[in-house]
Amino acid sequence: MLKIIDRYIIKKYLITFFFMLGVIMILAMVFDLAERLGEFIEKEAPVRAIIFDYYLNFVVYFGNLFSPLIVFVAVIWFTAKMAQNTEIIPMLNSGRPFRRILRPYMIGATILMLISLALNHIVLPESNKVRLQFEEDYYRNIRTVADYFAEFPGKKVVYFDSYRSDKSRALGFVMENRNENNELVSILKANQAINPDSTDNWRLIDYHIRYIGNPHDKIVYPPNSGQHLDTILPFKLSEMAQRSTVVQTMGYNELKEFIELEKIKGSADIAFYEIEFYQRTSFPFATYVLTLIGMSVSSKKSRGGIGVNIAVGLFLAFIYIFAMKVTSVAAENVGFPSMIAVWIPNIIFAVLGLILYRMAPK
Repeated sequence: MLKIIDRYIIKKYLITFFFMLGVIMILAMVFDLAERLGEFIEKEAPVRAIIFDYYLNFVVYFGNLFSPLIVFVAVIWFTAKMAQNTEIIPMLNSGRPFRRILRPYMIGATILMLISLALNHIVLPESNKVRLQFEEDYYRNIRTVADYFAEFPGKKVVYFDSYRSDKSRALGFVMENRNENNELVSILKANQAINPDSTDNWRLIDYHIRYIGNPHDKIVYPPNSGQHLDTILPFKLSEMAQRSTVVQTMGYNELKEFIELEKIKGSADIAFYEIEFYQRTSFPFATYVLTLIGMSVSSKKSRGGIGVNIAVGLFLAFIYIFAMKVTSVAAENVGFPSMIAVWIPNIIFAVLGLILYRMAPK
């Protein structure tokens, strides 16, 4: 059962967090609007779409993304003010152990952690679909891909020289077919491969097919020069030239299946996709770690005022961000396991938080 002290601290925790979140999101929207306004006007983006499709989902995405660090600053801010107002010392002098004061902090952290977890796994995939589609329609640059290579199910290996999203066309298209023994059976080449409606319907222009293996080794050309071939292929150009942010629109099971398919293709971005997958769970749990550290470093009254506590907290926050970046880069570039990479900062700072927590009552 929550006592008066629990309700008091939880109320301060949540009010401070949502106030800071609101201020930061308003500033972020103002700066983003100042940068994008010219493009919105040029492409005649509807006001309703700007507000509800873009900025509403913008707030949900970036608010959740920055929530652990906002939690950190919020905890330091209101705890340091409580310490400066000599509110914490009477709590300790009343005979309460330090862990009893920590309890409402952890309850507040649990509320925010559950909200973030629900956003990451349920709300954000659908929210991001709307936001990213708005970006594609009104200010994203044309997607281009060069020297693409991938292996698809059915023993098909595909590569092409270049692609532009505005034309839905790949140049220098080559598809190899292999049998169950991974032996090359045929090679299809086309100067242009067009997949306009992002389905399995393709049109191959200036093509020829080479069949490999005695006694059937031969090359088949179309009857007339420049003739095209309409065919069905088990993949889409949009799959080959999608932006990396596409993973933000996928739910848990969809993203898991997508990663397995990309592994089959031999994609170079597997680590990036896995980091997105694991961070959806690890990031919310950072709320506990940063709450513990923030409460521990700011619960002592400082002669320099709350500015000293905030400075120490921001320094630790920058170290935490740096650690996250280092482990992510290690996973993407040197093969460091992605799951370990996203959890290591939490583990290291959890240990640091426990040390600071033990020192705080002293």
